[in-house]
Amino acid sequence: MDVDAFVLAHRRTWDRLDELIKRRRRLTGAEIDELVDLYQRVSTHLSMVRSASADSMLVGRLSGLVARARSAVTAAHAPLWSEFVRFWTVSFPVVAYRSWRWWLGSAVAFFAVAAVIALWVAGTPEVQATIGTPDEIAKLVNEEFAAYYSENPAGSFALRVWVNNAWVAAQCIVFAILLGLPIPYILFQNAANLGVSAGLMFDAGKGDVFLGLLAPHGLLELTAVFLAAAAGMRLGWTVVSPGDRPRGQVLAEQGRAVMSVAIGLVAVLLVSGLIEALVTPAPFPTFVRIAIGVAAELAFLAYIVHFGRKAVRAGETGDVDDAPDVVPTR
Repeated sequence: MDVDAFVLAHRRTWDRLDELIKRRRRLTGAEIDELVDLYQRVSTHLSMVRSASADSMLVGRLSGLVARARSAVTAAHAPLWSEFVRFWTVSFPVVAYRSWRWWLGSAVAFFAVAAVIALWVAGTPEVQATIGTPDEIAKLVNEEFAAYYSENPAGSFALRVWVNNAWVAAQCIVFAILLGLPIPYILFQNAANLGVSAGLMFDAGKGDVFLGLLAPHGLLELTAVFLAAAAGMRLGWTVVSPGDRPRGQVLAEQGRAVMSVAIGLVAVLLVSGLIEALVTPAPFPTFVRIAIGVAAELAFLAYIVHFGRKAVRAGETGDVDDAPDVVPTR
């Protein structure tokens, strides 16, 4: 972005908004409408500058102007339905899209650890002996692993699964306040559990059962966990390397973006829980259950890429503080 050209093009708009804010108690009806319109436009200018420029002075000036305008436009918020639509088409997907490197890195590291542990467990009887007796392991791979998905009513199981998955994701979000440092350990614990189960099941010739029961819900579930981890670790890295902008400002923006992820993942994990409760134990052929899981995963990724890329091109950051009343500039 050519900052000088941008300032030259929009300075009159900013000055006019500043003038209306100063006279906000003496505005005519037409001027009130103008104030709301300019507030919307300058909010969009702020989003554009934040995403495309490192000029902290300009960002600070526009942030202050938008904050003052917001306090003046106390009754001009967008309808609730509009904010709801904006969240699912802008705020949540753009944060996920912008975090794709952290997201992908978390996934690669997770599956690498799980694969190494699975191979270790499957090929080392001594390790299996520390996990349980031969009878206990046989009962686990032949009965308990599959029974876990069908021993409870679907409704209560879905709720329990959703709460458990939400707790794992919530830990990643909460530990963002500790610079994300505990998050790799949380991922390691879950990768180790997955690796142990995979090693035992494949060693017993039950690999098809393992994949048939895990894949339908596990793809979407793990994707949600990776996204939560990515958001938390990215927030921590913001403190270490804020770039050219003030550390406090970048940290606040990223913190609000993390909240978007937290809210969005509630719905994603609910879908995952429903699949685990209703599809995983269903008497469908294995390929059908896996196909449903793959379809859900691809649909979620397509949603993130489509809306996230579109929002990035529009200069959105996912900062929920900018969400109300932002419209495109002319």
